[in-house]
Amino acid sequence: MNTASVLIRLACATLLVSTAASAATFEGVRFDDSIRLGNRELKLNGMGIRAVFVIRGYVAGLYLTERASTMQDIMAMPGPKRIRLRMLREAKSTDFTKALVSGIKKNASPSELESLHDRVVQLESTIESFGTTAKGDTIDLDFEPERGLALSVNGVRKGSVIAGADFFGAVLGIFVGGHPIDARLKKGLLGQ
Repeated sequence: MNTASVLIRLACATLLVSTAASAATFEGVRFDDSIRLGNRELKLNGMGIRAVFVIRGYVAGLYLTERASTMQDIMAMPGPKRIRLRMLREAKSTDFTKALVSGIKKNASPSELESLHDRVVQLESTIESFGTTAKGDTIDLDFEPERGLALSVNGVRKGSVIAGADFFGAVLGIFVGGHPIDARLKKGLLGQ
């Protein structure tokens, strides 16, 4: 074997190792260790699964600028944040809307709900525009402080940006708040 062949094989092996090292897998679903949102690099903080009994709904990943283990730490952290959902089954937008709005209501006080009302309606409208999501679809909830919360399905933006760190906090609370949608999911997203 000549030197060029050895170098090519070594380069290919290095590429395969570095590619494998840059992704995490949970429940057979792959998440990149880091992503870019806006002009910032975000790192995977944790992953978890949303399941009810034996019905697995989605695997979620939380991306932040630095590691965090509490919702308070996440909200105090400057910069963008992403919640990524990878669907494990088909889901109607009405079911998704009901679950998210219920999660917001469980974690917000009556006065907070009042101030969030119009933006919750905007969220409902945006989710309705998804239609039915299929197994394998990716839903991103991206928060950029200077803009707000944007939703996309498979990389395609849906609806308009929803303003306010308080609104992102209400959405984040669904997953890692005091009354999360799934306690195991919360632990996973917080890297516990």
